[in-house]
Formats: sequence, C-alpha cells, structure tokens
Amino acid sequence: MKNKIRVIRAEKKISQQKLAEMAGISRGTLNRIENGKTIPSGKTMLNLSQVLEIDANELFFNSFV
Repeated sequence: MKNKIRVIRAEKKISQQKLAEMAGISRGTLNRIENGKTIPSGKTMLNLSQVLEIDANELFFNSFV
C-alpha cells in the first residue's frame, strides 16, 4: 500500500523510532508500513495520521503527484 508516511515524517523531522512510539507500534512495523510491505489496521492508520496531524485519507489513499 502506497503511503506518504516517510515524506511527512521527514518534513516534521520525526525519527522512525519516535513516530512508532507515539503511534503505539514497533519501529519494525512502521518500517514495513512505510515500505508498503504490510497494510496497517484501521486503528494504526488513524493513530499515525493523528500523530502526523494529517487526514488518514491524505496519508494513505490519495495518489502521489
């Protein structure tokens, strides 16, 4: 699943470890989500979008330009 997590995380200067902690997931899980190797649960999608302060649809479902 394509997502913008890495881009938004870099813009906000948040490490992968810090974002994972704030979202309540492991760094390994976040890495797999960022790389499109796993699809996050709805709850994880919402947690990540809240921490990054971006709509979940924008973060996960809108295509890249």
